[in-house]
Amino acid sequence: MMAALAVILSCLLATTPFTDTERRRIAGLSGSLESTPDTTNKVWNDPAAALLGQRLFFDTGFSLNDQVSCATCHDPATGFADGKPLPTGLAKGSRHTPSLLNVAGQRWFFWDGRADTLWSQALHPFERAEEFGSNRLAVLHRVHDDPVLRREYESVFGPMPPLDDHVRFPSDASPDAERDSTVSTAWEAMSKADQQACNRAFSNLGKAIAAYEHRLVPPPSRFDEFVTAMLADDSEAMAEYPEDARRGLRLFIGEAGCRQCHFGPLLSDLEFHNTGIPPGHGGLPKDAGRWEGIKLLQANPFRASGQFSDDQESIRALSTDSLARNSELWGAFRTPSLRNLNQTAPYMHQGQFESLREVLVFYNTLEEMVVLDHHQETVLQPLGFTENQLDDLESFLMTLSSPELAPELTRKPGVEPTGSSTEKQD
Repeated sequence: MMAALAVILSCLLATTPFTDTERRRIAGLSGSLESTPDTTNKVWNDPAAALLGQRLFFDTGFSLNDQVSCATCHDPATGFADGKPLPTGLAKGSRHTPSLLNVAGQRWFFWDGRADTLWSQALHPFERAEEFGSNRLAVLHRVHDDPVLRREYESVFGPMPPLDDHVRFPSDASPDAERDSTVSTAWEAMSKADQQACNRAFSNLGKAIAAYEHRLVPPPSRFDEFVTAMLADDSEAMAEYPEDARRGLRLFIGEAGCRQCHFGPLLSDLEFHNTGIPPGHGGLPKDAGRWEGIKLLQANPFRASGQFSDDQESIRALSTDSLARNSELWGAFRTPSLRNLNQTAPYMHQGQFESLREVLVFYNTLEEMVVLDHHQETVLQPLGFTENQLDDLESFLMTLSSPELAPELTRKPGVEPTGSSTEKQD
């Protein structure tokens, strides 16, 4: 009897018109996801820079073994994530690979926010031992010595440093060499002016990659189409939106309280929280998250307020310099976007949950929640929803997934799709 009543109530909720408050909340979850301008990167919207960035993104020649590219962990076939709990470049990483779809709308980058611009984020993998395993000068020499890369670089940024002079510019050098101290020794032997020129050129590569990533904006989702219809009072178009998703949407904006952290077009507050997710390795958390991320960010010469930024007085820059570290941020991680969840499993900062249902069950019960005294969100309470309600929430969240990107954005420029009669690279 109770089950039958629950079904009847769910049907009534699906057909009950949304109140004005609900309509406002729903409208706030949609909106344009076109790339947000980044004044710290003067070429963020430059087509020539984006073309160069796309070429760099898919090029494995920057890695130590010539097999790893940005697309290794950010695979277009899996929503520009990798479908694994933890990524594998040259070695296994310690945090889950987030999707790059709509990435330009983020405020902070990486799970701990240790980069404050998309172009700064793009530089990290080159010199990380477990990712590309390369170094700053090796990367620049690769661009300098490749006719296509050099031509495209110089068409956007002007002449590269005179890297054919290997006395001034050694083949391998970097200020932070994780693998080999001889690389940092070689960097220290360079003049300050040459170091500066190389840092400028290196930052330009990040800006080109970011210009490409600014374009990774999928078409509107089924949910976005529903919101458009709702705002136009187009009842016929609204009727095409599934009833279970409509019930889940009502829960999302109401009883479930999801809007506390998931709002706006990205369905994220773009900030950092410790929600007690059990770590993938078991036991107590070991990853300091945002607490350590702020320290790394403020020491990074490629931050928004640094000398290689194109707008050192931007709001981005000022907010980075004013960040304060406090114990509440220990173990806090960035709130992920809820868009395109159909392609980006597993979930959480270590890929702890294989399915979206596992995520919902955790927040529904808070079982196995790891509580670290005051280092914890205090607003979380078990939802206590029925299985049917969880079904509805899951149905709604799946409607946030968009159609695929234009094919030309998902491969290296000049390479035909798999199965084409020609595979040519310019």
